[in-house]
Amino acid sequence: MAEEEVKKVEAEPCSEAPTPPPPATEETVEAAPEEKAVIPPPLPLPEDKPAADDREALAIVEKPETVEEKRPEGSIDRDAVLARVSTEKRLSLIKAWEESEKSKAENKSQKKISAIAAWENSKKASLEAELKKIEEQLEKKKAEYVEKMKNKVALIHKEAEEKKAMIEAKRGEDLLKAEEMAAKYCATGTSPKKLLGCF
Repeated sequence: MAEEEVKKVEAEPCSEAPTPPPPATEETVEAAPEEKAVIPPPLPLPEDKPAADDREALAIVEKPETVEEKRPEGSIDRDAVLARVSTEKRLSLIKAWEESEKSKAENKSQKKISAIAAWENSKKASLEAELKKIEEQLEKKKAEYVEKMKNKVALIHKEAEEKKAMIEAKRGEDLLKAEEMAAKYCATGTSPKKLLGCF
């Protein structure tokens, strides 16, 4: 039965026209849950009164508006937009600063890395040049030593040939001397004093 009465109240307009609610803003949206229409419980009806009296007994009680809610809608929207714009501006400045710092750090590290690479390349080049110089010096010394060794070998060969020639000459002389002595002994008919000198 209470549901039928509530439906009747909703269907039939009240004698007092309620004031239109203020436009919804951030502050009024937050305060909206606190505002509730107070409907007193239905009173038991005496049998002789009609149901029309129930409509008059119901009244909507609204919470009085506060001073902050009476601010014009435009200023609230403007303040919210300005706050949002300043927040976005601050965030974009922070993001730009962050990107700038990251780019500075990246450039700085790339510059240092390239300087280290250049230093490494110059050191390698100087060491390779020094190694090539040492190899050239060693090749030159090797060529000199090879030449000296070849000269020594040629000198030794020459000395050996000279010694061989001297021995051959002495052998020839000794053979000639032996032949002469043998002819002399034959001519005189005498025999040599030393017979086979190796014995």
